[in-house]
Amino acid sequence: MQKYDIAAYIWPAYTGDEPRSRIFWPEGIGEWQTVKNQRVKENGYFWDRAPLWGYENEADPKVMEKHIEEAVSHGVNVFIYDWYWYDNRPFLENCLNDGFLKAKNNTKMKFFIMWANHDATTLWDKRLSSQPHTTVWQGTVTREQFEIVGRRWIEQYFVKENYYRIDNKPVVSIYDIKNLIDGLGGTKNTLDALKWLDAEAKRAGFDGVHLQFIRWDGKIKNQSGVDGGAIENESQLVELLGFESVTNYQFVHMTKVNRDYLDTVKDVNELWYSISDEYKVPYCPNVSIGWDNNPRFDMIKTNVAQNNTPENFKKCLELAKKYCDSKGVKLITVNSWNEWTETSYLLPDNKYGYGYLDAIKEVFKEN
Repeated sequence: MQKYDIAAYIWPAYTGDEPRSRIFWPEGIGEWQTVKNQRVKENGYFWDRAPLWGYENEADPKVMEKHIEEAVSHGVNVFIYDWYWYDNRPFLENCLNDGFLKAKNNTKMKFFIMWANHDATTLWDKRLSSQPHTTVWQGTVTREQFEIVGRRWIEQYFVKENYYRIDNKPVVSIYDIKNLIDGLGGTKNTLDALKWLDAEAKRAGFDGVHLQFIRWDGKIKNQSGVDGGAIENESQLVELLGFESVTNYQFVHMTKVNRDYLDTVKDVNELWYSISDEYKVPYCPNVSIGWDNNPRFDMIKTNVAQNNTPENFKKCLELAKKYCDSKGVKLITVNSWNEWTETSYLLPDNKYGYGYLDAIKEVFKEN
C-alpha cells in the first residue's frame, strides 16, 4: 500500500458515446475534436501537443485498462472523475460507467467523484470562442434533484469496493459551492440537504459522507448562516456545512500562472501552509502540471504557464510530499490525468513522452 494517495482529476469528454456532447463537438469524438484540429493562429502561435497514444475513446474499457496499468505503475492510485448533472440528468457519465468501471483491472485503483456543478457554457464550443460565453445548462439543482443525484451516487458508485473512502466515508468533492447554495435556496437549506445525504449514506452501511471542499480564491460573497447572520469567511462556511477536507482544482484558481512555473510553485507552496492554517479541517495540496487553454479559442490567450517541464513538475511534487509529511495528510490531488485543452495532463505526449508520469513515479512510487 502506498504511503500517499495520488489522485488525478479526469475530464470525461474524450469519448464519442455521449449524444449531448455533439452540441459542442459535432464530429462525435468529444473534445478530441478541439485537440486534433489545432491551427496556427494569426500571431503565429501554434499549440503543437498531441497524445502519444492517439485520440482514444476513454469510454472504451480496453482503453481504460491501459490507462489504469500506466497510472498504477507510475504511482497514481486514485482517479477523481469530474461528474456532471445538467437538465435533470447526467452528462459525460459514460466515461466512468462504460470505461473505468467496465475495465477488467479497475479494482487496482480507487476512484471518487468531484461534482463539477458549474454552469455548462459555450466555452466548450470553439466555433463560438470569439463570442461572449452563454449558458447552455445551469449547474444548480433543486432539493428534489439533489436527492436524485445523491441516491445515484450511493447506489451506483459508493457501493463499489474501490470507491475511495476516508474512515469508511465515501468522498465527494463539490466544485462550485455558490451554485450548490443558490440551487438549494440558501445556506440553511444546503446544510439540511447535506445532512440528508450523510444520513442516506449511513443507511447504506457507511459511516456517512466525507465532503471535500474545492477552494478557489478563498473569498465568500453574500452568504448567510443558519441564524441569518452573515458568514465572515470561507472557513466558517466549510465548518457550518460539514466539509471534512479542502483542496483545489487548478493553480490558475490560486495564483498567477503566466510566469515561470517554479515562481508559481513557490507561491503555491506558501499558500498550502497558509490555507491549512485558515481551515479547521485538513487541507490536501493540489499540484497542477501547467496551464494553457489556447486550444479552446481562436484568439490568442496569453495566460500561459512557462517552463513547466517534467523536471520542474517533479520539484513541485517533492514540495507536496514535504507538506504532507509535515501536516499528516495522505491525499494529493493532481490536475490532471487528461486536461489536454488546458495543457495540464499526465498522459504521455509528443513533447515530453512519459516525463510527467515518470516524475510521479520517482517521487512517490514505492519500490
